[in-house]
Amino acid sequence: MMILGRKLTGKTMKFLLFMFVGVVHLLPLASGKAIYGNGPSQRTFQEIKEEIAHYGDVAKSIINLTVYGKAQNRSYERLALLVDTVGPRLSGSKNLERAIEIMQQNLKGDGLENVHLEPVKIPHWERGEESAVMLEPRIHKMAILGLGSSIGTPPEGITAEVLVVTSFDELQRRGPDAEGKIVVYNQPYTNYSAAVQYRMEGAVEAAKVGALASLIRSVASFSIYSPHTGIQEYQKGVPKIPTACITVEDAEMMSRMASRGNRIVVQLKMGAKSYPDADSFNTVAEITGSKYPEQVVLVSGHLDSWDVGQGAMDDGGGAFISWEALSLIKDLGLRPKRTLRLVLWTAEEQGGVGSSQYYQLHKANSSNYSLVMESDLGTFLPSGLKFTGSDKARVIMEEVMSLLQPINITQVLKAGDGTDINFWIQDGVPELSSGLCVCDCDLTWADLAICDP
Repeated sequence: MMILGRKLTGKTMKFLLFMFVGVVHLLPLASGKAIYGNGPSQRTFQEIKEEIAHYGDVAKSIINLTVYGKAQNRSYERLALLVDTVGPRLSGSKNLERAIEIMQQNLKGDGLENVHLEPVKIPHWERGEESAVMLEPRIHKMAILGLGSSIGTPPEGITAEVLVVTSFDELQRRGPDAEGKIVVYNQPYTNYSAAVQYRMEGAVEAAKVGALASLIRSVASFSIYSPHTGIQEYQKGVPKIPTACITVEDAEMMSRMASRGNRIVVQLKMGAKSYPDADSFNTVAEITGSKYPEQVVLVSGHLDSWDVGQGAMDDGGGAFISWEALSLIKDLGLRPKRTLRLVLWTAEEQGGVGSSQYYQLHKANSSNYSLVMESDLGTFLPSGLKFTGSDKARVIMEEVMSLLQPINITQVLKAGDGTDINFWIQDGVPELSSGLCVCDCDLTWADLAICDP
């Protein structure tokens, strides 16, 4: 889900929680039927509108508990304790194991139901020591971060001339010049989805033209000499070469030097190494539905992170506001008619590994999944939802969103997806991710995921 607004701290973080909770329990879910019409079992829009309005008091009670009551700042404090205690949670690491153990204990202590772990095999990669030094036209030590799954360099490193390009097209045009060199990508940042292709595919494309390594301008719209990391992918049949991100500033500097005709030489050393897959778990907790317990509304975030930060924003915030959604429902004594299931994914950063294996385990029951949600684009103050569905469904969603008027979160926008829930979306299950709802079929009020007081 795309979040529109500013970064959250403290109690304002709870606005996003309410958005999850309000949508979970008030959203008409997909059934493949018409929303309203002339059939005997169908509801008129006015009847639907009146029933939505009936939940105004429930919505207000959630808002009050979240913003003004005992839940104020709770998810922030829970998250701070975990990241301060455990730190980074890289796939395959002892820290991730410890975080999963702590979260299982926390969810049980919160009084949630059916708390359990579901086994997953996940990648285990470690970056090791790494450095990059520009030797010509002057000595300059560069900040770098190796990319996930990258191979390392020989112990002595790779010392080679640099070829700077701004696009894959330029690399192809200058392919003969790349052989035996280190390719530096200085791609302009227009948006994340366009720029991230260079991080994902840069090593493969450079290797195809004979490069020894690749350095990618960090995928960021702003930099304070801060390299980024992330996953990259090799391709079968293409030689594997070391790859890392450099800062925006260094990418721009080498681009300027190259435009002046300077010869640039870099020495790259990376101790990155991959190990056999490790044992891990997706962490699950529920509030069992009162009327349709076999039907599931899923809320989620991922518990793993990269190794160079605490993982508070990516994706500790998303994981903890998803937990908070269940806590709020429990605290208010509400019981959803459908089972509300929390899943904290493992190894999302390695390409949605945990969620992929969860889907394989549960896909036979995909028809029982009424709605799937993911928060993984940062925890910000929301101003609305992104939604895809029929025109009639959109009208109903606008009515649902009107319940959020007290906190001015009423916009209904378009489109979205999420790494951990794309499998379900492809099966036609409606989706929300961090403020965005995707529903590829008509909605019916008969499938409303509401709460019994």
